Amino acid sequence: MGIERITERLEQVRARGERALALFVTAGYPDLSSTAELVPRLAEAGADLVEIGMPFSDPLADGPVIQESSAVALNNGVTIGSVLSDVRTIRGSCSAPIVLMGYVNPILSYGAPRFFDDAAEAGVDGVILPELPLEEAGRFAGQMKRHHLAQILLVTPTTPPGRIREIDRASSGFLYCVATTGVTGTGGRAAATDYVVRVKSNAPETPLLVGFGISTPEDARRAAEHADGVIVGSALIKRLQQGVRSDAVYRWVREIKSSLCDFG
Repeated sequence: MGIERITERLEQVRARGERALALFVTAGYPDLSSTAELVPRLAEAGADLVEIGMPFSDPLADGPVIQESSAVALNNGVTIGSVLSDVRTIRGSCSAPIVLMGYVNPILSYGAPRFFDDAAEAGVDGVILPELPLEEAGRFAGQMKRHHLAQILLVTPTTPPGRIREIDRASSGFLYCVATTGVTGTGGRAAATDYVVRVKSNAPETPLLVGFGISTPEDARRAAEHADGVIVGSALIKRLQQGVRSDAVYRWVREIKSSLCDFG
């Protein structure tokens, strides 16, 4: 289904008077077999979308928590091929939208046309490449469009209004609103309201999800007040150190999702 699956899910969430919860996990963390078990359980606990990180040895947008999880995953033997195999397995029991997030070099090593072919065949719905600026977004746009994959771009607190509008027009699925100017897992505070309002007013075409620094239900609620949802990554990775079968992980996910309900 690709981008349609993301669009339909976000529309369903909005119709229920909720904000969307997107969760980020690193493929192959904490164990090589973790991802295929973990993603369906996160969806059952309340995740509306799941981002699966493709580990890379130089993850420049990621903070220490996700960097460490990527290093562990690479040591576990994760490859793009194993990530796509996990997605195929997940698709057998889970209908939640799945977005792959990663870096360009591994995709080029795998072969870009082959990557997008295989991603679509596996059941991926969208791709986030955080190092790819707007000027380079067209590099893979044709392949994503051909396979109905959402091309999800990012805006930051330093992005001027005119550029936000350009990024909005080039994006599909949703727009990733980075809450801070740092790397993932920093800050610990929800995005400033005026910043999110500014992005929303300049990005009318694409749903807006806010990420970076969201770790509590209170953070999520504040960040989602003027957005369509939130993205939680580092805080979840920390909890996964307890193991994918820890009930505490899923109780916490349910608490986050509960904070995103009743928006009217």
